[in-house]
Amino acid sequence: MRTLSRTSTTEMEVTSIRLERSLKDKLKELSGNQGYQALIRDILWNYVQQKSGDYRPQFSKADIRGTIEATARRDESCVLTGKLIQESEPMLLGLTIHGDLVPLSVGSMEN
Repeated sequence: MRTLSRTSTTEMEVTSIRLERSLKDKLKELSGNQGYQALIRDILWNYVQQKSGDYRPQFSKADIRGTIEATARRDESCVLTGKLIQESEPMLLGLTIHGDLVPLSVGSMEN
């Protein structure tokens, strides 16, 4: 999840949110020692970064389980190298260990 430095809770604003009990229980279960409120903040920050274009996932070759040949339908950035993959260029879709498909430039998986 998010790797930015933590803000002191004294610098945060208190916000009330209503959650279904089952959702809150699942968040508590998933958060472990982190605490479910910190997990919710991480989830919200990730969402904001993705929607604002600031999100840049960090992957290594070890995170890629397999690849599929593809053609870019729009400009993309390779998640391993950051190289621009232009619309209509050949590319790879990498299946990550988490089950996501991510854009890869041709040759980015070679040693």
